[in-house]
Amino acid sequence: MLPLQEISDRVEIQDLFARYSFAIDERDWDALDSVFTPDARIDYTESGGVSGSFAEIKAWLPQALERFPMFQHMVATTRLVLDGDIASSRTILFNPMTYRPADGPDQVFFIGLWYRDKLVRTPSGWRIAERYEEMGWNHNVPAMPPVPEVSDKA
Repeated sequence: MLPLQEISDRVEIQDLFARYSFAIDERDWDALDSVFTPDARIDYTESGGVSGSFAEIKAWLPQALERFPMFQHMVATTRLVLDGDIASSRTILFNPMTYRPADGPDQVFFIGLWYRDKLVRTPSGWRIAERYEEMGWNHNVPAMPPVPEVSDKA
């Protein structure tokens, strides 16, 4: 039987991943403040994005996701290794998206990847200290212009 603390940690981390998904899907960028540590590092490069500090990525996301009128981040199975106040995880993400080109019809496409995270318990609860998107597969991805660069003014 799992100890009560481990059960609580697992539920809190599952909620953390759901808060991330809802923050992105609802374009509530300030909600990400309760998901990441202020000094978090985020790397979306393997899936076509950028890498940077949490502040840089938070400023970058509205620009990068502007061309997508709809998307859903559906997190699923998580392999979680807890070690006191730190943890590591690998979580499946299924991400249908709609791309809206400047000229032409919307196109729906699908991405499957994993989030590889390092997590820490803070006084405010569990937070993501490092996030790496590990590309798995994609389907029907349209040709798109490159994503904007990360601004060092974040």
